[in-house]
Amino acid sequence: MTATGDDKHYGHGPEEAAAPERKKPWPEKQKGPVLLRRDQVGTSTTDQRLLDTTGPTDWLHTDPWRVWRITSEFVEGFGALAELPAAISVFGSARTPVDSPEYAAGVAIGRALAEAGYAVITGGGPGAMEAANRGASDAGGLSVGLGIELPFEQGLNEFVDLGLNFRYFFVRKTMFVKYAQGFVVLPGGLGTLDELFEALTLVQTKKVTRFPVILFGSSYWGGLVEWLKNTLVAEGKAAPKDLELFHVTDDVDDVLKILEDSRRPAGTEI
Repeated sequence: MTATGDDKHYGHGPEEAAAPERKKPWPEKQKGPVLLRRDQVGTSTTDQRLLDTTGPTDWLHTDPWRVWRITSEFVEGFGALAELPAAISVFGSARTPVDSPEYAAGVAIGRALAEAGYAVITGGGPGAMEAANRGASDAGGLSVGLGIELPFEQGLNEFVDLGLNFRYFFVRKTMFVKYAQGFVVLPGGLGTLDELFEALTLVQTKKVTRFPVILFGSSYWGGLVEWLKNTLVAEGKAAPKDLELFHVTDDVDDVLKILEDSRRPAGTEI
């Protein structure tokens, strides 16, 4: 039934849905596998405490113990994801509206990847991440979310089947790359750009090989591509062949073709 009047809003897709229950009146925060509420919610993150060298000197005595916490995140991540089938990491903005064409594209990509036999890995948040997880879940595929501890509330979206929450960005990034055969990058902000350029750097330096990076949305990424070509490459800060490290497309079928071609051994005829 479609909601009417003041109760009308968009849910997790372009269709209208009944208004959700009111938000909890207390603060809530996910800290690794721990859920904190009310007075237990702090104002800093684990990354901040690790990198902040301007505070009290007690960090000199606690860093060795942080190593064990970091190690445990790697162990938990490897253990949870080691048996994933072939997977693709999908990135994009947490701010993508659910009634936008970009959200619809994310759902279509997640669905197509799942139907092609891939697990879909995202950052587990809202927006474009939720869209890809939703598409994979709707198609009966494995929908994975790798969340991160942040100062503001976010949490894993409801379409994640297998979810992990990380304290440290660098551990999470390792999981995105280690268990994926490629990246699909939807329009996004600084976090998306960080993940994109980390992937391109790994491919450029051959830390990973035969790893396709696909930018979905030519109108959004066109300006960046022109800057890379006309400034970065033109001024000798990158090689012309570095522009071949990624693909730009607006076609979901093209995404699947690029991924399939990348899995063929070198020299295999198409």
